[in-house]
Amino acid sequence: MRILAIESSCDETAAAVVEDGCLVRSSVVASQTDLHAEYAGVVPEIASRAHVEAILPVMERALHEAGVTWREIDAVAVGHRPGLIGSLLVGVAASKAVAWALGKPLVGVDHVHAHVYSGMLHRAGEDSCHQALFPALGLVVSGGHTSMYLLRSWTQMERLGATIDDAVGEAYDKAAAILGLPFPGGPNLDQLAQSVTSDADLVDFPISRLSTTSLDFSFSGLKTALLYQVKGVPNTERAKVPHPPAAEMTDQRRAMLAASFQKAAVGAVVLKMKRAIEQCEERGIKVQSVLVGGGVSANSRLRSAMQELAKKLGVALVIPKMAYCMDNAAMIGGLGYELLSQGITSGLDLQPVPTTAC
Repeated sequence: MRILAIESSCDETAAAVVEDGCLVRSSVVASQTDLHAEYAGVVPEIASRAHVEAILPVMERALHEAGVTWREIDAVAVGHRPGLIGSLLVGVAASKAVAWALGKPLVGVDHVHAHVYSGMLHRAGEDSCHQALFPALGLVVSGGHTSMYLLRSWTQMERLGATIDDAVGEAYDKAAAILGLPFPGGPNLDQLAQSVTSDADLVDFPISRLSTTSLDFSFSGLKTALLYQVKGVPNTERAKVPHPPAAEMTDQRRAMLAASFQKAAVGAVVLKMKRAIEQCEERGIKVQSVLVGGGVSANSRLRSAMQELAKKLGVALVIPKMAYCMDNAAMIGGLGYELLSQGITSGLDLQPVPTTAC
């Protein structure tokens, strides 16, 4: 089955042609990073207008690169939730128009759930991806979401935990801003952190556990701890002893703080992953594989930590190739195939929804 997939949930206009769920014939992404750089974040109005300009050329390029015509498409998949409503609307409207004009099935896909699927994708000539083994533990780490799921199949997902404040990718971007790093902050912080080759002199930042059983995440305390290292702890009237000023910010100290933040952020994710697997075992569920997706799955320390965790626990690790870590339409087409295979379709009354299904 050949699927034309469309993704426009935030600031990337993307289209892809995916065959039989895994084989990516084309994947085109029009990035808006330069448009939003001066604002150090995504501006919804700018994003939606840019999607309107880019959506048709991006779809046409995806078809051209795949070597197929409009009539050779078997179905249309679109990321219709969650995201910025104005951005989602552009992709949903385009997908409905294509499905109606071609008389092909349409399926709406949850963008967050599609990130879990992204490790399955591969190009012709590449080593094919691992096959997911169920039950599986899914992890989505991105700028907008940090969630864990128990998957019994691609269409049966139970959310186990999620962030109660910042998503880990958002925390990365804010941490980068505190350190004076340019947008996009997450990749730049990771690159700087990699220049520190030893953990010996890192700051021991706190990891939020919330409780001994919670599977939810919290990164606001970590972000504040970094701010105090950079700006100094504020002196209040209740302080018995004045707090000393922050140390001078040298290039070496900036790199050390970046590495310290990264160690703590990844450590928090690994902690909750271990806890989730333990709780699944207590429920009589033996996790067979770990599925990781989202923009932060491109992070060097996280990828290394996930490989180490999977090896230690004796489970398979399915993590996306770098091309499919960030928002893309190929993952929408992949999961769309699984939904269509189960007879799940959407009508032309499909609406964009700002929140995830679970």
